[in-house]
Amino acid sequence: MYPSTTTQGGVNKDYPQITFEAGQAKSIKSLTLNRFSNFLGGHYASHNLSSALVTTRTDASSAVKLEVWSPKAGEKPSFEEAKRGKYRATKKGERFGPSWSNHWFKITLNVPKEWTKYERVQFEFDPGCEGLIYTPEGLPIHAIVGGTDNLRRVEYVLSQKARGGPHHIYIETSCNGMFGVPQGGAEIEPPDPNRYYTLDSADLVVPYLPAWHLMWSFNLLVQIAQNDSASSPLSERALRAANDIINVFEADDPERTIALGNKIAEGLLGEGWQEEGEKVWEKGGEKSKAEAKLWGLGHCHIDSAWLWPFSVTQQKVARSWSTQVDLMSRYPEHRFSATSAQQYKWLETLYPLLFDKVKGKIEDGQFGYIGATWVEMDTNLPSGESLCRQFLYGQRYFKEKFGKICDTFVLPDTFGYSSQLPQIARLGGSKHFFTQKLSWNTINNFPHTSFNWVGLDGSQILTHMTPVDTYNAQADFGEVKKGANGNKNLEATGDALYLFGNGDGGGGPTPPMLELRRLRALGNNNRDVPLVRMGNQMDDFFEHLRTSTDNGTKLPNWRGELYFEVSRGTYTSHGSIKKGNRKSEILLRDVEYAATLATLVGKDKAYVYPKEQLDECWENLLLCQFHDVLPGSALEMVYDDAEKYYAAIFKSCSTMLEAAFQALFPNSSSSLLDASSSSSGKIFGVNTSRVARREVIEVDLDAKKKDSALRASVAQVSKDGKKGWLIVDAKAGEGVAEVKGVFAETFEKGVTAKDLGGGEFSLKSNSIELKVADGRITSIFDVELGRELVPEGTTGGFVIYQDIPNYWDAWDVEIHHLQHSPKHLKFTSVSVKENGPLRASLSVKIQVGQSHIEATVSLDAIGASLKKDARSLIRFETEVDWRERHKFLKFELPLDVQAVDATYETQFGTVSRPTHRNTSWDVAKFEVCAHKFADVSEFGYGVALVNDSKYGHAVEGQTMRLSLLRSPTSPDATTDQGHHTFAFAIYPHVGSFLESDVPQVAYAFNSPIHLRYLKESSSSSKLLASSIVNTSFTVEGARNVIAETIKRGEDDDFTVDSFKNGKNVIVRLYEAFGGHAKATIRVAGLNVVSATLTDVLERPVGSALLARAAGLGSDDTLIDLNFRGFEIKTLKLTIGEKFSSRDKDSEWVRIERR
Repeated sequence: MYPSTTTQGGVNKDYPQITFEAGQAKSIKSLTLNRFSNFLGGHYASHNLSSALVTTRTDASSAVKLEVWSPKAGEKPSFEEAKRGKYRATKKGERFGPSWSNHWFKITLNVPKEWTKYERVQFEFDPGCEGLIYTPEGLPIHAIVGGTDNLRRVEYVLSQKARGGPHHIYIETSCNGMFGVPQGGAEIEPPDPNRYYTLDSADLVVPYLPAWHLMWSFNLLVQIAQNDSASSPLSERALRAANDIINVFEADDPERTIALGNKIAEGLLGEGWQEEGEKVWEKGGEKSKAEAKLWGLGHCHIDSAWLWPFSVTQQKVARSWSTQVDLMSRYPEHRFSATSAQQYKWLETLYPLLFDKVKGKIEDGQFGYIGATWVEMDTNLPSGESLCRQFLYGQRYFKEKFGKICDTFVLPDTFGYSSQLPQIARLGGSKHFFTQKLSWNTINNFPHTSFNWVGLDGSQILTHMTPVDTYNAQADFGEVKKGANGNKNLEATGDALYLFGNGDGGGGPTPPMLELRRLRALGNNNRDVPLVRMGNQMDDFFEHLRTSTDNGTKLPNWRGELYFEVSRGTYTSHGSIKKGNRKSEILLRDVEYAATLATLVGKDKAYVYPKEQLDECWENLLLCQFHDVLPGSALEMVYDDAEKYYAAIFKSCSTMLEAAFQALFPNSSSSLLDASSSSSGKIFGVNTSRVARREVIEVDLDAKKKDSALRASVAQVSKDGKKGWLIVDAKAGEGVAEVKGVFAETFEKGVTAKDLGGGEFSLKSNSIELKVADGRITSIFDVELGRELVPEGTTGGFVIYQDIPNYWDAWDVEIHHLQHSPKHLKFTSVSVKENGPLRASLSVKIQVGQSHIEATVSLDAIGASLKKDARSLIRFETEVDWRERHKFLKFELPLDVQAVDATYETQFGTVSRPTHRNTSWDVAKFEVCAHKFADVSEFGYGVALVNDSKYGHAVEGQTMRLSLLRSPTSPDATTDQGHHTFAFAIYPHVGSFLESDVPQVAYAFNSPIHLRYLKESSSSSKLLASSIVNTSFTVEGARNVIAETIKRGEDDDFTVDSFKNGKNVIVRLYEAFGGHAKATIRVAGLNVVSATLTDVLERPVGSALLARAAGLGSDDTLIDLNFRGFEIKTLKLTIGEKFSSRDKDSEWVRIERR
């Protein structure tokens, strides 16, 4: 007899001895996970949860009236223009195009009266491409992203007011996807110019919200089951709950079974969690807040141009930011952040109503402007001054529009980070830095999450790299786990940033992402789930990080550059763009210097400093330094725009420069044709580089006029009489440079070019001899030291490598390109072009494939600088007609110089990198970025490669390489195809780099002296004598300190030419070699009223400076400045009315405190 079983309320309380059931089978996780994919969409869409997502929909003409106006392709009309467009009827199924065209829809919505009972009604509009919804008043209110992927955003939620009667909206659609219109399957392929898109949906829809909530809960449970530890209790519970939801769902009884499903989800999320709304983030009080280490922040990285042009980015900004403003009303905890002052200015200019909305959200603290800079720029290629201007223009814009500068500098997607950024960012007003790009490294895993990044000069900035390794997180459980467990500095802090939202092409967070509430509810009820906190901005995170780590003292330090082990090809791709950047930077520097002097000592009192024109030029240049434009990784149409910007900068700067020179030198001319037609007058130069120099300059001659002033000034004339060479002496360092006659020693030690026979040629000066044999450089011989620089058995010259990256064509050059046998190009033609005595040159030509290379290789009789032992530069003036594909053109030079490190110029200084491959960190740097020079030195001697527009370099063992041209085919199929001109030079020097004058030589190589002609008159000599030759800002006592920039102060009043309130002059200087210096700044010919050190934003730093007179009765002012290695200093001088005479009884000038 079996024992009896007691019951209570019909439920067995005792464990039964006998069972007749088969029992529950152990879950087979892989099969269950596979089952989950069938619960949404797909083949079973009419039987699974997808069948219940919509209660009803209609596209009846009584509910939805559609009209369209299609402007001409290429036009981008404003809203006001679109309202006046001629609209016609349209319907679903119509196709619109071609690529990049814009189409405007005028839509009238009438919600059926029987729909008043529904909680939500929305308009679903899917044009297959991007779009933007406007109110009839022209306010952008929501983005449209058509298609079928996870970027899709096609719903517009109607307010109660909109549901009450006819509701009118406009929608601008743009015929491109979120990532342009790439051909084929890869997103980086060149664009399809003829893409058309179909209007797939234009319906009023009633979503069944409980079904949507169940879908979001189900997705979270699946994420947990997939991403949590396989055997964790949480994973098993999530697996069971998701499976149970599927089991209870019945497509023919959705209301009841969906309620059951949501109840099952509450088993993990907590009973009644959904009614808590945004208060779910507050549950648990201060304890939960302290445990919430992952700081969630909505973000939208928008490339200012990439796989789309600048004009499309302007639309993307409005689409993305209007949507986030809308979401903030539905999710009060939502905080959003966006960078780039340029994008805010676009919004302000093109979408002023939306700008006002954004400004309101900024004031409310929901919308965070971050980044500090004009754009998210590349940091390898721009000059140091350009990086300063990124902060100057960015921070001034933010301060003017929103009342405060940015504390946090943000560059999440840039291809490496210069070692001077910590100093420049701190001088630019930023205390923190956020990025994540180094997570892409392919060789070495960067070891830190939060750390102090220390720059060249010792400046540090508190830096964080999100452990989630993306700025485009999708707000899922796997990312949250990674953010909590992937932090590399848990010994100091567990706090980390979690930036979520669609990016690159814009978009930002979506409603499903903001259902992060579920993750917090899960964490509130399951303590092993990492807690996310919401409601804070990026500055809040960094302030917490700073205080919780005792001002960063608990964190590790990383010194030097943050080298990116990918995208090394961006140092070279699109050579013409890099040349445009370099030339524009130098031209703007020259204009600012000349214009400053013109306002101080110019003869034309009506002259006004061209601040507005300069601002426009700078803003356009800074825009083109965006990290997918200047690096060469954007579409062809982007470079069409960039070339127009550079052309406009050149035109405007040329006009401004001529105006300034006319104010300084009335009746002078930049055209030497005038000197060719006159036998009188004076030719002189203006040295804007502030580097003492004596140079040979080539000029065009009129062969028929042999008695002209120009012909009389040249020291050497070409055989055909069409070219001449002048010696221009600017030994004073700045101001007027004199055209000298031929120095006796020049002829005594003249330079020669010889055809030695047998295919051998030579160029020889008193210091250097170059030999070419069998089409290659076989010898560079230091005549004075009797030293051969090219190792025996090796040669130098042009070389081509195969260039086939693994995927990122325009971006990458892989290490395996060095493993493929290079093709060492030989000069197919060599001839003597000029035979001295001032300049000797060889003409060399190379034919390779469909490409043609010509170069003039020259040597001057004088040294490259005024340094006593300066050697002559070996110059290569190069023209290339480049027609190759996936080939990499370089110049290489093997050297008999032993060095374990090479020195490369970076912004405001140099950086040393290994020439060997001892470690994986060394191996990774097989291609590196440098600016005007790279140098290899040993004790007593060195050689530098100097260039005028190139950035890619390598020194491997004893071989130097300068990268010249690439030829990738995506995303721009025409990259680098066509005609190029550039120059580079070999500069041997006595002494190591630290003993050399390489920075000054490279500076001069990039900064041509401006030649001018002044007609002979009684006042000519007096004019030059009283000109800027007597006004200067020179550095004395420290050859390692360089004055980079001289400009007027940003806040000066340029509308009047008066010294009444003082005229401010900004002088930016830096220490170039990495050591301390005590420099004296001599200001000649000006009345210095006050002197102050400032930051890059021109805010005072410290007390006013004390200056002194150069001597009794002298009008010169001397200011002493102490520098640490690679330090940048900005000196602000206030200039008053010119004094008649300084107090003869005192050598000191008390500079007032300001």
